[in-house]
Amino acid sequence: MHSPLAAWGNGLLGVLIFSGSLPATRVAVGGFSPLFLTSARAVLAALMAGAILLVLRQKRPAAGDVVPLVLVALGVVVGFPLLTAMALEHVTAAHSIVFIGLLPLSTAIFGVLRGGERPRPLFWAFSGAGALAVALFAVQGNGEISLVGDLLMLAAILVCGFGYAEGARLARRLGGWQVICWALVFSLPPMVALALLVHPQTLAGIAMPAWAGLAYVSVFSMLVGFFFWYRGLALGGIAGVGQLQLLQPFFGLLLAGLLLAEPVAPSMIAVTVFVVACVVGARRFA
Repeated sequence: MHSPLAAWGNGLLGVLIFSGSLPATRVAVGGFSPLFLTSARAVLAALMAGAILLVLRQKRPAAGDVVPLVLVALGVVVGFPLLTAMALEHVTAAHSIVFIGLLPLSTAIFGVLRGGERPRPLFWAFSGAGALAVALFAVQGNGEISLVGDLLMLAAILVCGFGYAEGARLARRLGGWQVICWALVFSLPPMVALALLVHPQTLAGIAMPAWAGLAYVSVFSMLVGFFFWYRGLALGGIAGVGQLQLLQPFFGLLLAGLLLAEPVAPSMIAVTVFVVACVVGARRFA
């Protein structure tokens, strides 16, 4: 199974699952605060992860793996979910998905930094062009100008790219699903404390779509998707398989339009296509 097909197949499944994350988060923040949503999804996923580790009798990580696992948790368990949930209080899911076009670049850059690679100058030219396109799109706003929302999305992309790269490095030693499971378990105590601190006063008025959004991001976005994603990155390389994220904006825009009935402006599609082209060029010269 250690073949290009296995690497890209696992990566693609991860991307398909992650494509529903922002639309589901957009629905969930209609009923839950960003802080509670972030902590609740982490707690639910951590309980499932802990059960999996116990049933399969996995050995505890070595002492040298603890800090990297904490960094993974800060990036993908806490940072990205919290920042995107906060951003989605200010912008639509369709608007935020445009920023996902920069996630492959963020992942590749942190893979380069952690791996000591030296990309060619054209790599930085393509990456700069993509970043500029997203910045111009955010400034123009297409009728929903929100500097706060756009800055939160940019921060989310950075922490997520770091978490992906760090987790992929660990997955080569621990295994893909073991990495996310241990990262979730390590995050459980503070996330339980946070959930108790910020929980809603009453659950009576929370609509079913918000519960469905919470369920999706807890089970699939926070746990199952990473089983495939980290395995794909570990088998096929961070920068290489990471480019499968180029498909995520297209899947995400489709879901935002179909499930949430959000307007998908032609400019959103144009910027997404341009960013994808820039990241493809950057990957070629990485």
